[in-house]
Amino acid sequence: MTVIATHARAGAAGEPAGAGQTPRLSTDFLNRFSEALMLIEMATMDDSILADLQAWRCVGYREHFRASPLRCAASALAAYDRIDPARATAFEDACRSMARLVRTVTALLAETPQPVELPVIIEVASEALRRQIGRATQFINANGAIDIDAFEDAALQAQIDALLGR
Repeated sequence: MTVIATHARAGAAGEPAGAGQTPRLSTDFLNRFSEALMLIEMATMDDSILADLQAWRCVGYREHFRASPLRCAASALAAYDRIDPARATAFEDACRSMARLVRTVTALLAETPQPVELPVIIEVASEALRRQIGRATQFINANGAIDIDAFEDAALQAQIDALLGR
């Protein structure tokens, strides 16, 4: 079971949502990457979106929930603290990879003139980011009990490496 912020309910007499239950990770964190994906996919249709992409910032899971007003924030942090350190590191590496992909595409969108292959780059980057978000979602839905690298797709990684190697 994943804690979804909009479905979290407060318990009796002000008891926090999920009190007495095993803390759960929350996919709310991934909304940041989904927002970046949406902006990337819309950027070629509207030049003003580039400014939004340039303003986009990645924050870590802990930082996101420390600043979050969501009722599930404390549980999400407690669950993250329970994850095997090696798995947490792999998750953080995957998140940094997603952020690097967003920054790379943003830089390419800002180039003048834009590369002629930009539509293809955006298509490949969007698919790569969508797949990485999917991997991170599976990790969170499993409450960190699985190795995020188990979802590694060699073709996806080759595409990302080729894009970042540009």
